[in-house]
This record gives sequence, structure tokens and C-alpha cells, in this order.
Amino acid sequence: MINIHVGTGRSYDILIGHDILDSAGEYIRPLTKAVRAVIVSDTNVAPLYAQRVKESLEKNGFETSLFIFEAGEASKRLSTVERIYTHCFENSITRTDIIVALGGGVTGDMAGFAAASYLRGIDFIQIPTSLLSQVDSSVGGKTGVDLPSGKNLVGAFWQPSLVLIDPETLKTLPEKFFRDGLGEVVKYGCIRSRSLFERLENENAADIIDDIIFECISIKRDVVQNDERDTGERAILNFGHTFGHALEKLGGYTELTHGEAVAAGSAILTRLTEGKGITEKGTSQRLEALLKKYGLPTDSERQLSEIIAAARGDKKSTGKSINFVFLRSIGECFTQKLPINETESFFSGSSGSIEYNSLTI
Repeated sequence: MINIHVGTGRSYDILIGHDILDSAGEYIRPLTKAVRAVIVSDTNVAPLYAQRVKESLEKNGFETSLFIFEAGEASKRLSTVERIYTHCFENSITRTDIIVALGGGVTGDMAGFAAASYLRGIDFIQIPTSLLSQVDSSVGGKTGVDLPSGKNLVGAFWQPSLVLIDPETLKTLPEKFFRDGLGEVVKYGCIRSRSLFERLENENAADIIDDIIFECISIKRDVVQNDERDTGERAILNFGHTFGHALEKLGGYTELTHGEAVAAGSAILTRLTEGKGITEKGTSQRLEALLKKYGLPTDSERQLSEIIAAARGDKKSTGKSINFVFLRSIGECFTQKLPINETESFFSGSSGSIEYNSLTI
């Protein structure tokens, strides 16, 4: 069993252990006086793991109910959250009770937002079952849902009370979604860990998955502790996401998974910044080779102007600027604000009046 402590304003532990699902109730019980627990899961995950978690919770004194929604990004909407509220009300959930998010990133984001807003906030537990959610989205307290106009535009910062990670759940993850998670894993290597990037190059990710989960979470923990509310350093976690979210939106959230979009977004961006002399020569080639090794996309048929137009509505836009994360080299990055009306010209030609940020993370 590995324990990673997250020292945010509301601190919590991340427990990583094989077959930890069967002991979920034992780890949750000391943290809460809750009488009732709602397990939120989707149509893919619930048939595999919901009964095991339910039995463990009930063995430890929780009255447990199950809310299941249709799997997929299309369900990550306010309408689904409203259904969670209704389920909570009908099952007499009070401020002292809990929500348990059992599933991937969509489940954790949505259940977390429901917990943050139902009765003005109740505790919730993250039990991530996908690689993407285990290495990234279950940690850090960002919760939310999509709007037709963009991804994660409605949400709240709401830290979980506990995160339980069972790497065994990855054995039932379809290959497509294992690759999806690797899009985020490669991101961590790019922004903060050259050694992780090189291990991904030289070894098979599936063979070192426990090490991958531990390192990615450790990096995110350190960043989140320094910047819980995403006003500074935490922005580096968005490497590849500005273009990535735009590609997801342009594809109607059905053409690319989140990790695939981040992979393509990071490759497109790094080719552009290397071409401008910002990023060390050869970096984009290494990044593309690694993404291709794991079956991830490195480009898009969309025009750059189309991608930038879609990025203007992203939540990383502030005022008249868009925030980007640029690589200097593998493992070293910095944040850069670009004026919205100069972004396309910056990437396609002259950088105009833009001055580079001095912030290097």
C-alpha cells in the first residue's frame, strides 16, 4: 500500500493498492460520520465494480444506493447532475452523508461537482478506475461539467476526502482508453519529468504502470499544493490542453477522447514553438515518436485558424488573452499569455509585440 498525502486547504490521502476496492469501506469509515452513501458510476464501470464497493461500504455500516448514468462525455452535463441531486434527495442524503465517485474522469468530475453543490457541499470519495483518472483527474479538486459551448465551463474546486486507486481495474480497461490515459502521462513527462519521458521511450508503459501512477500523482500533488486554485503554477498541467480542448469541441466530443486530443494538441503546439525557436530543436520529433509508439495522434485535419477560433472559448482564456504552456525542452516548461487577436499571427509568422514570460517551472 502506498500513501500520498495532499496538503491542500482541505488535506486528504491518496491510497494506491492492488485489490483495494474490496476494502473501500474500511478506509472510508474512519473519515466520516455518514449514515448513507451514494455510489455514482456509469454503465461501463458499474457492472464490473459497483457491487464490490457497495458490499464493502455496507459491511462498514453505510446505507448505500447506486446512481448509474450512460457512459461517455455526452453525459457530462448539468442535466445529469440534476438527476444526481434528485437521487440524493429521494435517498435522504444529508450534509453529513457522502458521494462516492466510481469510474473514470467523467464520473469523478461530475460526481464531485454534484457533491460540491448539493446542500452547498457534502463530502465525496474518488475511486478512479481509468488510467486518465488515476494519474490525473481524481487528484486536485477540480470538478465540473461541459456546456455546448465548451468543456468544463461549469464547476467548482472541491477536494475529495480520500482517493482510492486500484491498479487492478486497469486490466478491464479497453486498449483505447488505456492509450487515452497515456496522453496525460506523456504530458507529465514533458512538463516536469525527463526521467519519466525517457522511461516511456525505453520501456513498455503497461509494465511499469505502478511507477507511472505514483510519479504522475506525486508531480500533480506538488503542483496543486503550491497553487490549489489554479492562479499560477498549476497552469503548467494544461500543456496540450488549450488546443486539445479545441479539438474535442470541434469533433463534437465524439471524434477524439480527452487524452487523444491532449496528445494531438501537445504535438501541434510543440512543432509550432520549436519552429519559432522557443523549444529545443528535436523536441517535437521525440514527442511525436513517443505518442506514435502508444498509438496516440500527433496531428489534426483541422486548420490552425479553426483550432485557435475554438480555443477562444476555452476556460483558460483570460480577458483578451489565451494561456498556453510552452516547452523549453523535455521536462522544462513555462506559461505564456498570447493576445487573442495576435495568436494566429504569432504561430504562423511574426510574434509581433508579444514578450515572453519569464516564468519557468
